[in-house]
Amino acid sequence: MANTRGVTLTELIIVIAIVGILVVALGFSFQDWIGKYKVEAQTKQIYSDLMNARARAMQFNRIYYVQSVGARSYSLIEDANDNSVNDDAAIAGFPKPNFEYDITWGVVAMPITFDKRGNITNTGTISIASTFSPDYDCIFIEQTRINMGQLSGGNCVAK
Repeated sequence: MANTRGVTLTELIIVIAIVGILVVALGFSFQDWIGKYKVEAQTKQIYSDLMNARARAMQFNRIYYVQSVGARSYSLIEDANDNSVNDDAAIAGFPKPNFEYDITWGVVAMPITFDKRGNITNTGTISIASTFSPDYDCIFIEQTRINMGQLSGGNCVAK
């Protein structure tokens, strides 16, 4: 009488092969997902800081500047002496530490300037350079509006 308890070597090899295939497939999917997440997080951080600059400009009735500091960082500057010149120091917490992906500042002129009413004097787009396709990887800036979007054919399509 044959012993029917236990697992044969063939069954064990098949199960290990299936688990290995699933781990590899899910690993690549996870890397893509985490890359998209990081680009979106960076885009949302920049968007949040732009909205913060706008709110501060209106609240404190001062001009605020968002200035590029290298390819992966930026600074928020308050015109503390009210001379309408970008000659003051950055506010606390800025410049931001270097991000993981390059920031492309496609605005007409730097710095991005928020007047005392929160309006933006120079418009354009800010995009994040990556090989992923996240839902949000650019910011579209107009005089009275800031929207996140997705790059499509070199244009930022607001979502």
